[in-house]
Amino acid sequence: MSQTAEPTPTVPALDSIESIIEAFRERDYVCDRSLATAVFLGLRLGRPLLLEGEAGVGKTELAKTLAASLGAKLIRLQCYEGLDVNAAVYEWNYPRQMLEIRLLEARGEASRANAHDIFGPEFLIRRPLLQALESSADGIPPVLLIDEIDRADEEFEAYLLEILSDFQVTVPEIGTIKADKPPRVILTSNRTREVHDALKRRCLYHWIDYPTAQKEFEIVLARVPEAPERLAREVVGFVHRLREADLTKVPGIAETLDWAAALLSLGSRELTGEVVDETLGVVLKYEEDIRRIRGDTARTYLAEAGVAAGG
Repeated sequence: MSQTAEPTPTVPALDSIESIIEAFRERDYVCDRSLATAVFLGLRLGRPLLLEGEAGVGKTELAKTLAASLGAKLIRLQCYEGLDVNAAVYEWNYPRQMLEIRLLEARGEASRANAHDIFGPEFLIRRPLLQALESSADGIPPVLLIDEIDRADEEFEAYLLEILSDFQVTVPEIGTIKADKPPRVILTSNRTREVHDALKRRCLYHWIDYPTAQKEFEIVLARVPEAPERLAREVVGFVHRLREADLTKVPGIAETLDWAAALLSLGSRELTGEVVDETLGVVLKYEEDIRRIRGDTARTYLAEAGVAAGG
């Protein structure tokens, strides 16, 4: 007796702006229409999407949500100063090449060997960019996240031009490797430096700002569903007041969510001055900022945010 196969979970087509908003919300990512439009156009036109904005506004999370919504593999390249081809695209597996040379010598074939015997595809260590060109899951192109491109050197940024123009890389010993199905590409930048115009021209662009208080409230309820609505509103109100302060680093959405979850873990149902003082290290990451806010300033901010500053 044959067994009935389990039905394959359906993946939304993301063929409209509304379907993107809905699919993202199902994965607890609250996406406004302008951002959903940028994602839709990137998918429809097959263009990379460059997302800029302050740290912690949800740029990286968008790429993760897009991959999950498409049922695609997420391949992430984290950029940093000094990033080069060996770490981003490929490098040769030298230990395996040396082993192959010794095997050829043992078989007496070393004299007849040539470069192709040790510089073939099987000796490549594929890094994220090459993985993205060669990968597909069930025929679905992967989502390639090039995270914090502004941290990479300008030389590496220039190297990306060939990949983002033609979705191909050249390995001198092998030739050109071109993607059968180009990956969906998301680039993010915290704007620590300006991204070169040549790279921007190859991308669609969207700036992600800090959300409105209402939108951030919805995000907290979606990502920390156990949080009482009162606590969520108070946390969001206080964080928005912090973003108006002269701080070394203002909190992003990630800190808002961490703070709400931390307060929930402590059993807090509302904000008080004492609770804020005890947990500021969750939402602020510099000692100077914590010293500046703790105490009377925190209570003032609570009052300005419409929260009773008891405790």
